[in-house]
Amino acid sequence: MRPIGRLQDENHARRFGDFLYAQGIENQVDPDLHGSWEIWILDDVNIEAAKRALDQFTQRPDDPHFVEASNAAVRQRKQDRQAQVGKRVRILDGRTLFYSPPVPIGILSIVLIVISVGVTLLADFGRKDQVVQSLSITQYPFKGHVAYGERGLPEIRHGQIWRLFTPMFLHLSILHIFFNMLWLRDLGSMIEARKSSWMLLVLVLVIAGTSNLAQYLMEGPIFGGMSGVVYGLLGYIWMQGKFNPASKLSLEPQTVLFMIAWFFLCLFGLVGNIANTVHAVGLGVGIAWGFLAARLSVATRRG
Repeated sequence: MRPIGRLQDENHARRFGDFLYAQGIENQVDPDLHGSWEIWILDDVNIEAAKRALDQFTQRPDDPHFVEASNAAVRQRKQDRQAQVGKRVRILDGRTLFYSPPVPIGILSIVLIVISVGVTLLADFGRKDQVVQSLSITQYPFKGHVAYGERGLPEIRHGQIWRLFTPMFLHLSILHIFFNMLWLRDLGSMIEARKSSWMLLVLVLVIAGTSNLAQYLMEGPIFGGMSGVVYGLLGYIWMQGKFNPASKLSLEPQTVLFMIAWFFLCLFGLVGNIANTVHAVGLGVGIAWGFLAARLSVATRRG
């Protein structure tokens, strides 16, 4: 994947991208830091043909030849999306949930899912206090219905560093763990396939540690779940796909819309008592990391 040039006008850039698509040349049109629109070609085999087409387009962007091809591309994209949906429906079987994942399930993703399910069952969805206390960010024994405990994360200060991360394995309901594991399977596996399992591990640890600490500072120690990590992975992939097409990380627009809608439903308390700080900080860390990494990667390739 390589850039072939820039266009100043967004409408012209989109039109040219559509023209290439109609010619069977996969491409991506992205804004750059200077207000221009950069044209990326996914397959290097098509670089020279795309450059020749760009030279012609810059001279006559309103040529009917380009306009008609752009309209044809809109219809072609609609047909391709319908064909892809049909393909997903056809391959639905007992090994998948809702649809076939775009990449094989990653090893680390499987490990995290197994640990999460095992810990959640061992803790009986939060009902076994001894297990919950041993994995929470800090212990919070109850007197009656009131939680109390020493402030300042004494266990972590005395060497139990794992408590920054282990709350992500605690889930309090079947739906809670089901949806978290579903997203972890898809988002985590994509990062493993496009980057590496080590990259996913670093992302998970940093996002879990920062979001769990923020949740504790804002609302106390009574929380758990993989939601912060999942939102962080979403933010990372979202920014990589938008600003670094060469990463081959991408999200369907409806995926982003669904998870952002769910974020605000939780934020406004429409789905019960939710650890919203974990969601917000996880998403913020993922977006910042993905954006900065994408910009660094693009700048490095340009030399």
